[in-house]
Amino acid sequence: MKLRHSLCLLTLFTATLVAQTPKPSPATEPDIRFKADVLLVVAHPDDETGVSAYLAQLLDQHKRVAAVYLTHGEAGHNNMGPERAAALGAVREMELRHAMTKLGIDNVWFLDGRDTPTQNVLESLANWHNGTALEEVVRMVRFTRPEVIVTWLPGFFIGENHGDHQASGVLATEAFDMAGDPTVFPAQLAAPVHVNETLFDGLRPWQPKKIYYFSDAQEQDQFKKTGPEYQVTEISPVRKLPYWRIAVEEFEFHLSQYRDYIEGLAKKDDQDLVKDGWSDPVQLTFGKSNVGGSITGDVFEGVSSEPIAFVRPAEEVTKPTIGISVELAGPWGFYDTFRRAHGLQHLPQAAVPEIAIAGGATLQMPLLLRNGTAISKEITLSVTSPEGWATKDGVGSYTIRSGDELPVLITLDSPKNAESKKAEVVCHAQADGQTVATIKLEVHLGTGGLPQY
Repeated sequence: MKLRHSLCLLTLFTATLVAQTPKPSPATEPDIRFKADVLLVVAHPDDETGVSAYLAQLLDQHKRVAAVYLTHGEAGHNNMGPERAAALGAVREMELRHAMTKLGIDNVWFLDGRDTPTQNVLESLANWHNGTALEEVVRMVRFTRPEVIVTWLPGFFIGENHGDHQASGVLATEAFDMAGDPTVFPAQLAAPVHVNETLFDGLRPWQPKKIYYFSDAQEQDQFKKTGPEYQVTEISPVRKLPYWRIAVEEFEFHLSQYRDYIEGLAKKDDQDLVKDGWSDPVQLTFGKSNVGGSITGDVFEGVSSEPIAFVRPAEEVTKPTIGISVELAGPWGFYDTFRRAHGLQHLPQAAVPEIAIAGGATLQMPLLLRNGTAISKEITLSVTSPEGWATKDGVGSYTIRSGDELPVLITLDSPKNAESKKAEVVCHAQADGQTVATIKLEVHLGTGGLPQY
């Protein structure tokens, strides 16, 4: 009886205490643990290698650095074991997390894009389910609230020809222009209505202040003076190593992709590593700034910690086609449209559109034919190519109705036993007995490499 009486008193006391304890109010400010000064947006585990020496400098400056990877890199090869596909993605994610921890970056996220080993940015975007991937990147920008975004250069160059690299740059640019707009993906901004909310993110619009790009194109001189350049031979005051050496140490975790090279590092001295390019400066290309600053000035020039209002991107108005036009389409044509839509006409681009393919591979040359006249027109396509090339499909005559457009794919077989060299393929378009367009594509023949599609 005494025991029951004691339990009743204890229950009453506990209930009274709970009733008197104030409930914690819901947090009204974003979670500061995940705030970033710089957000790196790339495609695959190991993509950070191109700027890791610069990221190490930022960390020494007490900048908060975070990274978003659009894929797990599951389509890569594996030099460490039999794992492939999703299992390889798990391997590469863990390699990357160890590498970034070594560098000093803890906040790393992986999104759900599928690793797409082609040279076509449009194929990568399609394989990633473009709208879904964009929504995820916008969410990460709003979640991490970066002052600056650093990403792959959205452009087609020899060497920088991985569609996934370029797709990450495309989505990062679009997110830069959209994350501050409260009408874009509004469910991300809606306040939670349930304790266990599953639909509304409770985020806020966020306008980043600057965006910069980097590239691993074979020819780097074309990027000089397009943005700030950072020397990596200086000694880190924290780690007592040159910044390029810190980059090497970070890179050494990516064994599934570079086992032979990494295991050979022990036999290389500093001079060998310098020849390999590790001590080359990190060259960034200026994209946009909503806070002023110069093209080649420091990334944080003009940047303060205060949020800024949404800045609607200035879009170049496209003039309607007058007369007949024939243009290179595919990724090359896409970038012409993309740069105008996002105010990036200043970004570097190849003097002549270019691509690298393996000898014996089929070259695909996508074209878009437009008729801006008042009547139907016949356009005739022909191709001039070097000796040893064979035109397969696409040449001939096409009738285009007034105001219409027609996509055409020209295909050519490249010579199988050709030496590694450059070749120029030229498409000629004629209408009404006159040449209306001459489309050039510089092709680098080699061995291996990514397929075009």
